[in-house]
Amino acid sequence: MRSALIGLATALLILPAAASMAQDFPFELGGEVIDFADTDALGLPVPEGIETITIFAPEAGARQFNHGVVLLPFKDKLYAQWQSSDKDEDAPETVVLYSSSTDGETWSEPQALTEPQENGYISSGGWWTDGETLVAYLNTWPADLEVRGGYVQYVTSEDGETWSEPQRVTMADGEPLDAIFEQDPRALPSGRIINSAHFQPGLIAAPIYTDDPLGVSGWVRGEMENLSSASADISRELEPSWFLRQDGAAVTIFRDQGSSFFRLASVSTDEGETWSKPVMTNMPDARTKQSAGNLPDGRVYIVGNPHANRARFPLAVMLSDDGYMFDYGYVLRTTEDMQPLRFEGKYKRPGYSYPKSVVWNDHLYAAYATNKEDAQLTRVPLSSLVRPAED
Repeated sequence: MRSALIGLATALLILPAAASMAQDFPFELGGEVIDFADTDALGLPVPEGIETITIFAPEAGARQFNHGVVLLPFKDKLYAQWQSSDKDEDAPETVVLYSSSTDGETWSEPQALTEPQENGYISSGGWWTDGETLVAYLNTWPADLEVRGGYVQYVTSEDGETWSEPQRVTMADGEPLDAIFEQDPRALPSGRIINSAHFQPGLIAAPIYTDDPLGVSGWVRGEMENLSSASADISRELEPSWFLRQDGAAVTIFRDQGSSFFRLASVSTDEGETWSKPVMTNMPDARTKQSAGNLPDGRVYIVGNPHANRARFPLAVMLSDDGYMFDYGYVLRTTEDMQPLRFEGKYKRPGYSYPKSVVWNDHLYAAYATNKEDAQLTRVPLSSLVRPAED
C-alpha cells in the first residue's frame, strides 16, 4: 500500500505546470521539491539556526497525553495552549493547559484553563487577541450528543493570568456557534478574521469569518460546497488552515479524510464570504492537521507532514513566493532526532502531530506534540527561510 501511494504521489508531482494550472488549481507543489526516496528528510535541507524547545514533558503517573499545541504572542510574551490527560486521548479527565514565555525558550509551569467534565471533555481551540485582550477558545465535546461533535466557548484575560468565566462564541444573529473551532484564526489586511469550524450535527467543515476585532461574536458561515463524503456525519474536508495568495485571494487548505494523502484546497476572492468547491492539490499530506500562513514579506508557508502515508514525520515547511507555486522547503524535525515514545495510551504513536504556527520576534515558530506526549516547538530565523542555492 505504501509503495502504491508513493507511486501516486510521484505521478502527481511530475504533472506539467501548464496542465495543473489549466485546471485552475489553487496552488501546486513543484515537481522536484520532495524526494520520496529519502524517507527521513524527503530530500529537504535543514535551515540554519533551527532550534527545538520543549514546552512541557510528562513524567510517570500523570499528564502523559498532550496534544493540540497552539501558540500566540500577547503583550511581549508567547503563549502556548494544549490539551492534556493522564494517559488516553480525549479522556474524561482532559483539561486545557497553558504556559507562557518571554523568550520562547523558558516556559512557565502549566496552568489549567478548564476542569475535567462530567459529560464529555474540552480540547484546545486556539487563541486570538485584539492587542489588549487575550482570547482562549475552548472546544467542548458533550458525551450525550447523538452524533459526535461539539461547540466552542471562550475565556478572556487582560494580563494572561486572570481569566473570565467561559462564554459561548456567537454567530452574527446572536445564536451560539454550534461547531468545533479550528485553531488557526488569522486576519486579512482589512481586519476581517477568517477561520473554519466543524459544524453540528457531526463535524462538517466550513469557512467562517467575522468583523469583530475580538473574534468572539459576529461569526458568519461562508458559502462553500463540500465534496461528497463516505460519512454523513464527517465532511471529507477537515482541520483547515489558510493563507493569503499574492493576488489577494484567501486559500484554505484541508486534511482529506477521504485518504487521498493530498491536501484539499478552496479559494475565496471576496474576503471569505464565498469559496470555491474544494479540489485535491498535488501537495502530499499524511492525512493530518497542518498550519499555513504568510511571512512578513508576503511569502506563503505550509507546515506539516508532506508525504503520502499516515506517518507523521518528518515535519517540514514548504514555501512559495506567490502562493501559487511551492517550489522550495526545509525539514524541521526528522526521525533521527525524535525521542522515543515513553508511555502507552489510546491513539498514541510516534510522530510530530498537529502543528500550528506563528511568526514572532523574527522567527517562524511551529508548535506540535511529539508522540502525543511532549508539547514542543521548533523555531527558525526568518533570515534562514530563503530559497536554497542551486548546486
